[in-house]
Amino acid sequence: MGRELHRAGRPDTRRARCRTRGRGTCSMLLYLLLILGGVVVGTFGTLIGAGGGFILAPVLLLLYPHDTPQTITSISLAVTFANAFSGSVAYGRMKRINYKYGLMFSGAAVPGAVLGAIAVRYVPRREFDLVFAIVMIAAAVLVFVKAPAESDASELRPVSLSRARVAQGILISVAVGFLSSLLGIGGGIIHVPALAGILGFPVHVATATSHFILAFSAGAGTVAHVASGAFQHGIRRTIALAVGVLIGAQIGARMSTHVKGRLIIRALAVGLALVGVRLMFLFFTEA
Repeated sequence: MGRELHRAGRPDTRRARCRTRGRGTCSMLLYLLLILGGVVVGTFGTLIGAGGGFILAPVLLLLYPHDTPQTITSISLAVTFANAFSGSVAYGRMKRINYKYGLMFSGAAVPGAVLGAIAVRYVPRREFDLVFAIVMIAAAVLVFVKAPAESDASELRPVSLSRARVAQGILISVAVGFLSSLLGIGGGIIHVPALAGILGFPVHVATATSHFILAFSAGAGTVAHVASGAFQHGIRRTIALAVGVLIGAQIGARMSTHVKGRLIIRALAVGLALVGVRLMFLFFTEA
């Protein structure tokens, strides 16, 4: 417990509090906060179909500046898997998932996710932060440029893609799988605007199908991280956050019925831009 608090960058204050209150009380408060944070991540991540990793990963980067990129991404990706699995169950009951293309694109995303989990071991923490910031800002721009026309939850029309569109979707899915596992962001931040703006999926079908694909790619990446021993320092944090996102995912899926598609996309873009700018600012001010 003391080692994890030390990584948070404020060891003296927090250790003093733990000694004052008792280690057990301090641990309970910390994990309660992680569970509550998981509920927020799960709710918003499922609402926009991004899995919540794009929220969780930068928060972990800020809270644990001395953790390795592998540890950060392994925690975030495992929690994203829990979120995507729970959200997919909820979206499946609502009949919003396009299983035909979801399974097809999942098959392409999984190999990319495994490669990303392997590649992150060779990326230094400082360079990792910079790459993460650039990807966040680029994703925000993509969301604004490719934001689809307004739709609502009742627009669940069938989707039929040409061979060229399917090939395009497969290439996108490979890249999304790689980036999601490399950065621990899940990949929905790219998949949702790609499915909706490029491939023509209705927004609410895109968010649900993206979540379904994410369950496979995040699961594969998590298995690869487990095999590499990346969970050695983050298993308790992962469990606490996962409990929260399992609850939040159900809340987010239900909320999506009452939220307009374009609002979902715009909220996603704003969140991405803020995260990217914040990390970029920290990178250059600490140079």
